[in-house]
Amino acid sequence: MSGRAALAASGGSSTAGGVLLALAVILATAFVCGRIAHRVRQPVVMGEIIGGVALGPSLLGLLPGHPDAALFPAEVQSYLRVLSQLGLVLFMFTVGLRFDVGHLRGAGRRVTAVSLSSVALPFALGVGLALLLHPWFDRSQLAVEGRLGPALFLGAAMSITAFPVLARIITERRMRHDPLGSLSLACAAFQDFLAWCALAVVVAVVQAEGPWSLAWLALDTAVVVLVLVGVVRPCLARLLAPGRRRPLGGPWVHALLVTGTLVTAWVTGRIGLDAVFGAFMFGAAVPRDRIEALAPEVPEQIERAGLLLLPAFFAVTGLTVDLTGLGLQGLLIVAAVLVAACAGKFMGAVGAALATGSTRREAAVLGILLNARGLTELVILDVGHRLGVIDTRMFTAMVVMALVTTLMTGPLLARARAGEAAAPPAPAAEPARASPKPS
Repeated sequence: MSGRAALAASGGSSTAGGVLLALAVILATAFVCGRIAHRVRQPVVMGEIIGGVALGPSLLGLLPGHPDAALFPAEVQSYLRVLSQLGLVLFMFTVGLRFDVGHLRGAGRRVTAVSLSSVALPFALGVGLALLLHPWFDRSQLAVEGRLGPALFLGAAMSITAFPVLARIITERRMRHDPLGSLSLACAAFQDFLAWCALAVVVAVVQAEGPWSLAWLALDTAVVVLVLVGVVRPCLARLLAPGRRRPLGGPWVHALLVTGTLVTAWVTGRIGLDAVFGAFMFGAAVPRDRIEALAPEVPEQIERAGLLLLPAFFAVTGLTVDLTGLGLQGLLIVAAVLVAACAGKFMGAVGAALATGSTRREAAVLGILLNARGLTELVILDVGHRLGVIDTRMFTAMVVMALVTTLMTGPLLARARAGEAAAPPAPAAEPARASPKPS
């Protein structure tokens, strides 16, 4: 082996070792913080997110010698970003697979009113906040000109409700068969549908270089959707039919779903949308009933693979979040974001619920539940930060908002329902079992 080849091999081995060490620290931190969150009756994923933030400059970077920089040098971070994107893609596939369109059928006047109101009001407040705070943005970190992109993105990011973590909270509080629990799930599903559509439009507007570019992107997106619905879904339904002479086994189904997810994610990335949209759309196009009948264990296997890599995403997010560098302006931004996010969701949901016949307590519970953001918010923020429509300080403020609004849901819900003669909350599952629907 030549000297140059030996040097290259040595450098590659050193980087690989650094990635393995970083992953070991990330996974151990995520496990410990997840256990702590479980003990205090918070979603396990929230502990994992806080652990990721702690590994960045907000906590680990405060120690002498800046161990965060030593543990996560630039070459290691590049590999962690690839792993985190893979984890996100697999996770978004499972979110799409579990997205139940049945929640949207026959939604009714109350679900429609609450959903539209608790999306429209935070969207408007987010747009207004972005326009107000735009002079404080660091223009060197933005990849777009003008205020339209940041304003539309912040509005879409404010509008999201984390359907998976909401489902987990409702299950643990034994509200799944409660009419109010079913109503909140239906509203969250409707809101997520609206918010993801709005985000797709925002990404298309930001990525487009002109009206013709935007038109082509819209056409490409429509083609992808039509192919998924008109070609991919029927083909999968035939391939996965349990009555076939030689039905596909679990390994074949696993390979088929993972390959389809990665290919669709690559396609949407190529046409100008983010890869997470492709993963979500492919998951939504898969005939879930066929999967449950033929290989019900496969979605959980894919989900666990994604969850194993998600702590890398939390760590990459934590390396971007710097609470110590906010300054007075940053603290004002955090306060404004929190007020706008909570007021928009709560007032939008409560006002519409009261107008459609809910009692004050029911409206308050609904507003509290729909205010949870969870991991879904971080996925959206990651898209916006990579597109360059928000700067690091706004990204940090929005991450803080996602954490606070989710962590406050459980205690506020317990307080709002304190007077009910309800059964005690269901015991939370172990973290390994609780994390599969974390967003």
